[in-house]
Amino acid sequence: MRIKMVAASLAALALAACGGPGRVKSTSTPPTAPVSVATDTEAAFGLLMQGKEGPAVGKLKSILKREPMNPTATMLSGSIKGDPKDLLGPQSYPYTVRAGDTMEGLAQLFLGNRMKAYQLLRYNGLKAPVTLAAGQELRIPGEPPRPEPVRRADPEPTRSTSAAPSTPKPKVTTPKPSAPVAPGANPVAGRQLRTAGLAALNQGNVDRAVGLLRRAKQADPANPLIARDLARAERIAATVRARK
Repeated sequence: MRIKMVAASLAALALAACGGPGRVKSTSTPPTAPVSVATDTEAAFGLLMQGKEGPAVGKLKSILKREPMNPTATMLSGSIKGDPKDLLGPQSYPYTVRAGDTMEGLAQLFLGNRMKAYQLLRYNGLKAPVTLAAGQELRIPGEPPRPEPVRRADPEPTRSTSAAPSTPKPKVTTPKPSAPVAPGANPVAGRQLRTAGLAALNQGNVDRAVGLLRRAKQADPANPLIARDLARAERIAATVRARK
C-alpha cells in the first residue's frame, strides 16, 4: 500500500511539472512585424537633418539592399555624396528668411520635395542641425519667380482732322483698379504658400496647412482667397482638437 501511495505522489508531481495534462509549454516568441521601408526612409532623413550622416548612411544602405531601386533612398544617398550645385543647378537667387520658415518647408515650397532639404542645406554651405532666423539670407536654386505683368488700358484713338464723316468713338473700357499691395508684401510667395497649404489640407495634415496659410497671409495680407482658406483651415483644426 505504501509503495502505491509513493507512486501516485510521483505521478502527481510529474503532471504538475508539465503544467497539467494536455498542456505543452511553448518557448517560442511571436515574430516581430518588419519595419516598413517608408518608416526607415523617414528615419534616415531625420538622422541627416540632425547631422548624423554615419547612422543615416547605414540605414540607407539597409534600405537599398532590400529595395535597390527605391527612389527616395537613392535621392537621399545622393544628397550626401553629390555636389549640391550638380544636384540643384548652378543658377540661384536670394531669399530672405521669414519668421516660421524651416529648411524642410522651403524645400517643399521651392523644390517640390521636403526631403531635398538636406541638399538645400548643403547648397547654402550650412551644416545640420540648423535653425533658420528671420532676416537670414539663403540662395534658392533656379530662376526667381516672375512678377505678373500689369494690365494697362488701351490708349484712346487719335482724332482725325480730315473732313471724313465722323464715326462713333469706340468705347474704351477702363479696367478696375486692383487691390493695393501692402508695403513689403510678396504676392508671388503668398500664392505659392497658399497652394502648398491647400495641398497639405487635402492630405489631412491640418496643422501644417494652418502654418503654411498663415505664412501666406503674412506674405500677401490683402489677398481675400488666402484669408478665406486660412479661416477654413483654422475651423477644421479647431474641430479636430475638440474631438481629441
